[in-house]
Amino acid sequence: MTFKPSKPQPPRTSTLLFRDDPLGAAVADLKRRRLLKGAGALLAGAATPFMFTGEAWAATEATPITLSGAKQGGTLTAVLHPEPPTLAFFVNSATMIGAVASKIFDGLVEYGPDLKPRPQLAESWTVSPDSLTWTFKLRQNATWHDGKPFTSADVKFSAEEVWLKISPAARRVLQYLTKIDTPDAHTVVLYLSKSTPATFGILDSLGTPILPKHLYENTDIRNNPYNNKPIGTGPFKFTEWLRGDRIVLDRYEKYWAPGQPYLDRLTWKITPDVSGRATALETGAAQYGERNPVTFADADRLAKLPNLIVSREGYNGYAAWFWLEPNLRDPILAKLEVRQAIAHAINRDVLVATVWGGYAVPATGPEASLVKAFYTPDTQQYPYDPKRAEALLDKAGFPKQADGWRFKLNHDFIPYGDDYRRTGEFVRQALRRVGIDVTLRGQDLPTWLKNVFTEYNFQLISSWGTDGLDPQIGIEQHYWSKAESKGTPWFNASGYASPEMDRVIEAAQTETDPAKRRDLYFQLQRIAQRDLSLINLFEFRWFGVWAKNLRNVTDTASHSRANFARVWFDKA
Repeated sequence: MTFKPSKPQPPRTSTLLFRDDPLGAAVADLKRRRLLKGAGALLAGAATPFMFTGEAWAATEATPITLSGAKQGGTLTAVLHPEPPTLAFFVNSATMIGAVASKIFDGLVEYGPDLKPRPQLAESWTVSPDSLTWTFKLRQNATWHDGKPFTSADVKFSAEEVWLKISPAARRVLQYLTKIDTPDAHTVVLYLSKSTPATFGILDSLGTPILPKHLYENTDIRNNPYNNKPIGTGPFKFTEWLRGDRIVLDRYEKYWAPGQPYLDRLTWKITPDVSGRATALETGAAQYGERNPVTFADADRLAKLPNLIVSREGYNGYAAWFWLEPNLRDPILAKLEVRQAIAHAINRDVLVATVWGGYAVPATGPEASLVKAFYTPDTQQYPYDPKRAEALLDKAGFPKQADGWRFKLNHDFIPYGDDYRRTGEFVRQALRRVGIDVTLRGQDLPTWLKNVFTEYNFQLISSWGTDGLDPQIGIEQHYWSKAESKGTPWFNASGYASPEMDRVIEAAQTETDPAKRRDLYFQLQRIAQRDLSLINLFEFRWFGVWAKNLRNVTDTASHSRANFARVWFDKA
């Protein structure tokens, strides 16, 4: 199987999706708003385990994807929230870290809007008929930002020391990688002991990070000083990080793609206040915001301005869902009836309508409905039923006491902004109505990450994650007992361990028959909804905001993790 570069995407335009949608609209009207115009399959029609195809799932207004008339110059200022705790993207897969790091580092491939791999550091690649040998031909003109040549030795070092030992997703997906050969300076051969269908969904810059061997060899990689002043191969080089203010990247003059990048500078302005982000975008102080950078009311308002675009495009490969995660080490939350009661106590329809402004849909499980190839709604559901919730709590041995409470519970919401705090408040009120005395606790991001993923010092958290191009990349890590990795964010923190779930996950990892693999992931979703180690609440419907004269923002599967080499200002 030989892969060649795909043809450039033709220019596209479509109609604006965002309409006036006041918060608190009647729930009876929610179904209409939830019908996303143009919804399509993220992974529908996959012909082989290694081909990802799909169509845009949201019809939104966007500028054409084109390099015709591309102009050099200009500084793009982007709002960033929250501030990254680190730029070590190969250790911490937090979204805001990847948004910055993906501009500094290139991967072997990137993924287009159609979700198919496109050449990046690898010019071409060949996969053997048994899918066990992967050969990559590397670019000969790529260099690190310190001027050193990029070679196959960097890939081999990164594979052996980062992918297989550190990188959160790669060490799972590539667990059957047994050998890496470098026949010459620009050829890398990967040998697998078992075929792994998800391999081609993880070969981008964030999935399989490539670090400079000459700066990381024989060092403590997790604590290398270059982690926060990175040297990459991407279109932008790191210039400075002023904590609490900004991260500045400048154009790398020797980037391997002729004439690229087009932008002279990319400044990430750290803007924790949501109203401040809206003001910056409205006034032109910032020209880009990814991943729901403003409130939904502001999104509707900004969409009407002549200088801005509010769009759901550019997230074809970024389906994501939101959950509550109970600590199963806690004697209260270890009881299934308690988790079922929590699930029944929360009205998901009202949550997505009032807190998320209709820009979310209730989840039926851990797989987003946008990922048609692997999604099934045929799972156990927990409709809003507070009386049922109270009966389950009674059954679990937690009747109401004289003060009206059954037990106390701490809920630590993910500190990503006001929408997440308000979601936590919604959950608090819902659980208090059935007799659970919930304390909502706000923490800074480093503290939250440490408490949840290193110390396991929590009772109930709210969090979210992406499904990725394949369930093995995005979902498996939350349910596989072997994925529990102390100190690694967004892995199995609940302590969930199920031999039945492990068997299903491990069978799916190497199943090459698409129909059988699909059925295994259907089983995963059914077990997940039965056991409720995650209480899945809703799926996101992401949008971005950017200046109308900014081109090529949506030229990849997710502009949150694109390198922006082809992004340009029509009027710099």
